[in-house]
Amino acid sequence: MKIEEAAKQLEALGNPTRLELYRVLVRAGHSGLPVNQVQERLGIPASTLSHHMQRLVQNGLVSQERQATTLICRAEYPAMAALVGFLADECCADEACATSNQAA
Repeated sequence: MKIEEAAKQLEALGNPTRLELYRVLVRAGHSGLPVNQVQERLGIPASTLSHHMQRLVQNGLVSQERQATTLICRAEYPAMAALVGFLADECCADEACATSNQAA
């Protein structure tokens, strides 16, 4: 993952409403939730939900699928795993350098 993509995804998740929305979809699992159920759980107006949902969709964190008249929203787990991996992959990579410098 490129740093620019990670920054955009983190920025999208940096809004409290979007983060709460994303967590609702992550908890829902792979089957996702109809948009009306997401709205009920969050207790926000449809226009507000639509605005925040679009931002998550634009950044690849959420997908939407129309099933007849119902719009199903899903967390994109591969995107979430890539973002978490990007943040954790190099954890403590420079620790050996820091330990060597402290010994000197």
